[in-house]
Amino acid sequence: MSKKTAQADLTDSFEKIPVRVYPDLKEGSKFVAQQIADLIRDKQKKKQKCVLGLATGSTPKTLYAELVRMHREEKLSFKNVVTFNLDEYYPIDNDALQSYNRFMRSHLFDHVDINPKNIHIPNGEIPKEAIKKHCLQYEKMIEDAGGIDLQILGIGNNGHIGFNEPGSGIYSRTRLITLDNSTRLANAYEFPNISQVPRLAITMGIASILKSKKIILMAWGSGKANVIQKAVEHDDSEHVPASLLQNHDDVTFVVDEAAAADLTRNKSPWLTGDCEWTPKIIKKAVVNMALKLKKPVLSLTNGDYNEYGLSDLLVEKGDAYEINLQVYYMLRDSITGWPGGKPNAVIPAHPERSEPYPKRVIIFSPHPDDDIISMGGTFQRLHDQGHDVHVGYQTSGNIAVTDEFATRFLDFAVGFEEIAGIDTTKSEKILADTRKFVASKKSNQVDTPRLRAIKGLIRRSEAKATCRYVGLKDDNIHFMNLPFYETGTIEKNPMGEKDVKITMELLRKIKPQQVYCAGDFADPHGTHIVCFNVVLEALKRIKHAGDEWINDCWLWLYKGAWQEWNIEEIEMAIPMSPDQVMKKRFGIFIHQSQKDSVPFQGSDSREFWQRAEERNANTAALYADLGLTHYAAMEAFVRWHY
Repeated sequence: MSKKTAQADLTDSFEKIPVRVYPDLKEGSKFVAQQIADLIRDKQKKKQKCVLGLATGSTPKTLYAELVRMHREEKLSFKNVVTFNLDEYYPIDNDALQSYNRFMRSHLFDHVDINPKNIHIPNGEIPKEAIKKHCLQYEKMIEDAGGIDLQILGIGNNGHIGFNEPGSGIYSRTRLITLDNSTRLANAYEFPNISQVPRLAITMGIASILKSKKIILMAWGSGKANVIQKAVEHDDSEHVPASLLQNHDDVTFVVDEAAAADLTRNKSPWLTGDCEWTPKIIKKAVVNMALKLKKPVLSLTNGDYNEYGLSDLLVEKGDAYEINLQVYYMLRDSITGWPGGKPNAVIPAHPERSEPYPKRVIIFSPHPDDDIISMGGTFQRLHDQGHDVHVGYQTSGNIAVTDEFATRFLDFAVGFEEIAGIDTTKSEKILADTRKFVASKKSNQVDTPRLRAIKGLIRRSEAKATCRYVGLKDDNIHFMNLPFYETGTIEKNPMGEKDVKITMELLRKIKPQQVYCAGDFADPHGTHIVCFNVVLEALKRIKHAGDEWINDCWLWLYKGAWQEWNIEEIEMAIPMSPDQVMKKRFGIFIHQSQKDSVPFQGSDSREFWQRAEERNANTAALYADLGLTHYAAMEAFVRWHY
């Protein structure tokens, strides 16, 4: 009797670096934190110091929060820890809001028992003529400490690690480097505008990093998917510095599912071994093949399937024509002009239910303009089709108003009072105080509570005007002012209990059958992901509490300001005519404080209306390329099951 040969797992066969994939950044960060904690404790038992190489930026924030929690709740001590940070902007004051010195203090060092003498960060304040000596000393300090036991890395969109930009050699050491323009754009969200982002930085080199005994690189979100795939699956190259980590004996990439999306095991799982051909996988495979071959879905042939590596699908499902029809119908059925469901109609494949009609709808908008930017056409259509539409503005959005715009409105307020015959003494003092503060405002200084309130009022007025433009009554406009946002800086607090309770209260007041929420997690400020998690937690708690209305409540996610859904993911696509596109544009224009020059707008220099229109037009064009009707624009949604 012959033994059955065990089938090899080829899932990661295209990957040249081990990759651990977690559902989200929280779970991934917990794993990395545990690795660090285990190493620290192991070194403590041996009465040895633990030398850590640390990174900054948005990627390790959750990791540091978990380490702080472990210190506070699990008595993890950092007394034997010596740290060396990867990099620092140059020139920059050590206490500037954007400095990595300040970042490390606020996220980790000020909250644990590490000896300040054991902390090492490149100095962005030293004279330029002293930098070369400073870099040599930095290398020597690492060597004298016994080398780095564990180096934590993030990865830039262009593949940089530390600030080693594309072109950095494998033998490069700690040095002053010119930042790539793409890096400056990606980091622009930390600064009022791109002109204030430093052009230089001090960074540990590739060779310095590769000397570490162990390396863990972390990456979160769909924005990192493409570069992770290049670093892991392509040959090592100086053009993608992270790919040079393939030359290290003990390196692991820890990513979330979104950052792993472009790995072959996820993007084309049929190439890595046996594949379960679910409708979702079939749609993904056929749509990507059609777009790559520049053919409508219904024109794909058996030969196309074989050449594209989908012969197994042909064997399992039969002729290409039948598969083409299945995918075509899935695409066709996602398109609807009735986002709230079509009344008095029985359409089994329609994205939304026909009943109840009309529906109670709430659109959660993280900032006071995400509703009109990301789903303005759908917003208007829901109202025009008779649904009871509410908008919940989750944050004030005050940091996105320039000082100049705020003082301009204060000027108007003083003039208005004069015209109305009102005593202007108080308002003139507020204006004078504000101008004085703005004139002397430093890079590390946050706005006063009063100035933040003024900026929030400006955005609230614009949001109200937009809702009235769509046709909503004032009673349907809700300003939630979630507390997590109100720090006065780009750096926001984590989701808190008050945020969830405010959201639960609003949901229970409206009892919606449809909820729209931002799924645009590429927002560089991190506001969207927190707002999404708050809504999700609120819905889950209400469901657990047994509220009956929640069983008839569907959650739809939109994107638009920062990115768009992949076309194979889209479950509801709302087409727009040229007139509807223009109406949406005019709705966005109402947000005058966000036009022309917006602080902290990230790496995309286009205005928000331009981003939205181009993304909506591109979605419509992709549907047309696949053989569907060509509309002027489309807004896309994915249903989230909670």
